[in-house]
Amino acid sequence: MARSLGRILKGFQRLGSLPPIKTALSHPCTSVSVRTTFARTMVALPSFFFPKPRDYSLPNSSWGSEMKRLYEHYNSQCEVETEGGEQQKGPWRRLPSYNRALKYATGGVYLSKIIQSRARLFTRNIREPGAAFEYVVFVNSEEKRCVCIFQAGHLLEGPPGHVHGGAIATMIDTVTGTLATFLHGPVMTANLNINYRSPIPLGSTVVLESALDKKEGRKTFITCKVTSTDGSKVHTETTALFLSISVSHLLRGG
Repeated sequence: MARSLGRILKGFQRLGSLPPIKTALSHPCTSVSVRTTFARTMVALPSFFFPKPRDYSLPNSSWGSEMKRLYEHYNSQCEVETEGGEQQKGPWRRLPSYNRALKYATGGVYLSKIIQSRARLFTRNIREPGAAFEYVVFVNSEEKRCVCIFQAGHLLEGPPGHVHGGAIATMIDTVTGTLATFLHGPVMTANLNINYRSPIPLGSTVVLESALDKKEGRKTFITCKVTSTDGSKVHTETTALFLSISVSHLLRGG
């Protein structure tokens, strides 16, 4: 083990003695100069030094039967088979979900240095599967709408045995904001008007259906409805307003 570490360190030293080179990152338009410092030479190391980030939108052992059924229903429509037996894009697209906002986004390798390195997305900061927010979002760009399948964990309790209203609002904000961002780029929430119709039992699976209402300049209006998986019960109805912003505006703090 000691010899292996020694060889790795010698490799770093050899890398440091090389002239600056350009190394492609995950996005074709992004490159970085590799210099003599340890931090900069790290980007030249093979990908096995940097494990692939966990995609929280993929099924795990905590998912119930309804969560899995609806996931398969929409996921099967992300790719469809033509009459000739070829696979092509379907009407729906599953959006991957990570626990950091900027690290895996275009340019995030630079932006993430500005914020706290320990920052995590509110809905993805619980390590225990099924304990809090279990959800996956599918987007239909042609119809300008999205569907979120959400399973509420035991850490989201408000009224005994039921989901806290704030946790429901968090999911509504997440889903409507995701749709607005997908359609029109970076946005910030300006208004959420939520009507609570019936409580959501802990551990149950519900569906959040969100759609574009209209676009007026910087303003994006979104509607959202939370229902039982069979659509027979309405839990909430929401109208939301988002304002388009630039990344520089976000980093300045508003």
